[in-house]
Parts: sequence; C-alpha cells; structure tokens
Amino acid sequence: MNIKLLKNDIEKKQFDVEIVLVKNIKNLNKKEKEILKEINFDVKSSDAYFHTNTKKLFIACTVLKKEDLKIAFSTAIRTIKKFKFSTIKINLLQDKKELNIQDMVEGLVLGNYEFTKYKSENKKSKTFKILICTQNSKEDINSLNKKLQDILAITSSVNMVRNIVNTPPEDYYPQIMAEDAIKIAKRDNLECIIHGEEYLLKNQMNAMLSVGRASRHESKLIHLSYKPKEPKGKIVLVGKGLTYDSGGLSLKPAEFMVSMKCDKSGGSAVLGIMNTLKALNCQYEVHGIIGAVENMIGADAFKPDDVLVAKNAKTIEVRNTDAEGRLVLADCLCYAQDEIEDIDYIFDYATLTGACIVALGNQTIGTMGHSNKLKTKMQKAADSSGELIGVLPFNRYLPAMIKSKIADITNSSSSRAGGAITAGLFLDNFIKKENKKKWLHLDIAGAAYSESPWAYNSFGATGSGVRLTLDFIKKLDK
Repeated sequence: MNIKLLKNDIEKKQFDVEIVLVKNIKNLNKKEKEILKEINFDVKSSDAYFHTNTKKLFIACTVLKKEDLKIAFSTAIRTIKKFKFSTIKINLLQDKKELNIQDMVEGLVLGNYEFTKYKSENKKSKTFKILICTQNSKEDINSLNKKLQDILAITSSVNMVRNIVNTPPEDYYPQIMAEDAIKIAKRDNLECIIHGEEYLLKNQMNAMLSVGRASRHESKLIHLSYKPKEPKGKIVLVGKGLTYDSGGLSLKPAEFMVSMKCDKSGGSAVLGIMNTLKALNCQYEVHGIIGAVENMIGADAFKPDDVLVAKNAKTIEVRNTDAEGRLVLADCLCYAQDEIEDIDYIFDYATLTGACIVALGNQTIGTMGHSNKLKTKMQKAADSSGELIGVLPFNRYLPAMIKSKIADITNSSSSRAGGAITAGLFLDNFIKKENKKKWLHLDIAGAAYSESPWAYNSFGATGSGVRLTLDFIKKLDK
C-alpha cells in the first residue's frame, strides 16, 4: 500500500475512487443527498455504496474517530478490492471534521490484510496508491508525515505477526522463529542471543526443556535486546512461542488441534513489538524473551505424573501435558529476572487458556497482576490503541487450587473454575518478590486468532498485543 500526503485537492482524472464517510446524510451536498436517499442508504447499518458517475464510495460512519473510523476505512478498502481500482483519494477533512490520520491508515492497512501464501492461485495483493488530501489541516505536512510513518511501522509489524502466526507448523518451528529474531536484530542493530537445549539443561530450565522433548525440532530460548543511549527505563516482554501444540500425551481432541499453530501468538507478538522500536525511536530499553517450543507426542514425551524442577528450583507436578505454555513461561520469566537487572515493567503474552475465552469472549485480552496502578495504565493503552482488555482478579482463595501433594505446585488446577486466573497464579510463583507489582500477565487466547472475521481483522491471526504494548510504552512519557 503506497500512501502519499498531498497539500492540495486533486481532480477526478487523477484517481479511480474517492472515499466519503457519511455521518449524517443531511450534512452532504444536495446531489449526494439525492443519490443516497434514492438507494435508502442507512447510516446506522454500516452501508457502503459506490456511485459510478461521481467516483465516490460512500461509507456509513456515525462516529468519526477511533475504532469507528478504523472499521469504516477497513470496510472501504475491502469494498474497493472488489473493483479494479488502484488509485484512491481521501480528504482528511470530512463532514467539517479533521480525521485522525493514524486511525485512518490503521483501518486501511489492517483491513487490507489477507493471508494467501498457500493458495494455489495465489496472486500478489494489488498495491493501492492512496492519496490523502490535507488541505485546510490544522497540522503541517511534516507533522502528519511523522504520524503516517509511525503508524505504517506499527501496522507493518502487526501484519508481520499475522503472517507468522498464520504460517503452518511444518514451515514455522523454533529454528525459524530464531532466524526471524536474528533478521530483526541485524536490521535494527539489536542484540540477539539464541540458546538451545544444551543451555536449558545446563541452567536447570527443566520445565521448558521437558515440553519440547518429544519434538524433532530443538527448542530455542530467544533473547532480543533494544538498548538506546540513556534509556528512560527498562521493560521486559516474555512470549509463549509454542509453534505447535498437540497437547502432548494429554492429547487434544481433533477439533481443538486445528488452529494450534496460533499457540505461538505470544512469542510472535514479542517479535512484532521488537520489530517496531527503532522505527518509533523508543527511548526505553526493551528486552524480548521468547520460549520457542513444539509440544509433541512420542517415546520421549514428558508425562502426567512427572515432577519437573524449574529454573528457580520450584517443583511442578504435571497433571496435564496440555497445560504446557505456563511451563515454558515459568522458565522464561525466571531467566528474564536472573539475566536482567533493575526491571521497571515485565509483561508476558500467551494464548494460555480456553477459560479466558469463556470469561471474556473472543476479542478481549485477559489481564492479571498485583498492581491496580499498572492495570490502570494498561487500560489507558487499551482505550487508546483499540485493543480490548479485561481484568481478571486474583484472590486469596484460588492459589489453593494449584497446590500439589507431592510437589510445590501443580501445572493444572483441580477445578475448571477460574481456569484463566489459576494459570496466572501459577506464573506468579516465578515472579520475584521485588517484581510482583511490576508484572502483568496477558492471556491473549481469544484475541490472538479467530476463524470469524471481526472489525479490521480477517480470518486467522490478529497480531494481538502489539498495538497495545507500543501504546503503553508511548504513554510512559505522559
């Protein structure tokens, strides 16, 4: 998508279609009113109508900001893709209101996404030329261009994450995830350390090591570091990178095994965030740590009834090998806190529990932690970025559900009740006392992947967590 800002208006001959948002038909000119009244255009029903003579695509949008604006422009680009148009005009000023250029572009770029790599008739997506006319804007063209470049960097990373998550496990496994991390590091001058299973064994990271033991692909601990000069603080991001999860010996039912390529969404989100920091000139030191593992079955698979010793010497009774993501995260969280000093924030991302989807639905990230202040900060980032979060509260009674009679804790609760929260409480065992109020657990199980398109998300991966976290970091200076 080639997007260009223009200071002046342009003539019809210079574009194929113009996007016009309709908040209220009464606010249109006389000719446009007649056109839309004739077809019973309904603003409240998210209607879209292309008028050939005027070359205008009318898109219903009752609120000209934030999510409504993004969804309107995603509807517009999806409608335009049905035609043979290539050059699109958009006026920044619509209905006497200057639109937010970042919301516009986010809707266009994310709404345009399709994953067609494995289609036998895969055709390259059409490259649209989008001309945004900025005449009468309150902002100068340089300021608008900076905002444009920032949102293009963010949406590019979101779509990169979508591509990674949507790629089948036969083509995307721990080594490939490690290679992607190395590419990002080389391009943006980040530090990158890749540890294999020998390192995991030597450093008593037996929880993570056990999960990947039956796979033909070696597990990888990936550590990316972004270090600007004189950083304002230090942020650690930890991602679950299960490139495929069969459930292990606690084998998933067939219908639940399909789409388990999405279990790498947490680790992929960390890659996406790290992919964007240099472009946004981030002033914080950020570490991205990913446990890239494949959970398979075989003679060497870890078993229910095993007792694993994690990096911090906590013992874990395995009651369900399909509760594997928390085992990987446990060792990765320990590694992060042992290797990185003076952490200000530590966030983990994981498609961890189906219980989170039951609790919050398919679009909302479950958020857990000990600091109400930190949860409030993350909520502000959610409100601004458009990603949805819901807080799931810890309480004094739930930890008893993950106690073990033969080890310190068990990896699977004795009850389905509060399953997303008890998974978060399991991870709490691997957060050091001094970091308790610096940590948030983000269960992205519902939001990361959907087989039912919604808003500006198509079938499959959404890139959940990327926009939310980048917005959080941006707001730290305010």
